[in-house]
Amino acid sequence: MTLFGRTLGVEEISMLVFLLMSLAIWVMALRNEMAWTRWFRNWEARRKARREAELAQERGSNPTSPDGPRGPWG
Repeated sequence: MTLFGRTLGVEEISMLVFLLMSLAIWVMALRNEMAWTRWFRNWEARRKARREAELAQERGSNPTSPDGPRGPWG
C-alpha cells in the first residue's frame, strides 16, 4: 500500500490503525465528559431553583409575584 508516494508496511499500517483507534476512544471520552458536565450543570440549576422556591415558601412569599400572596387561599 502506498500513501503520499511512500510504501507502507505492516508496522506502519498497524500504527495508523491504533492511532485512529486511540483518537476515537479519546473523542468518545471527551464527549462523555462534556455530557456529564452538561448534566451536572442542569442538575445544579434545578436544585438551586428548588432550594430558592423552598426558602421563598418558608418566608411566606410567592416567588412568581413580588407583591405577595393573592387570592382567597393566599
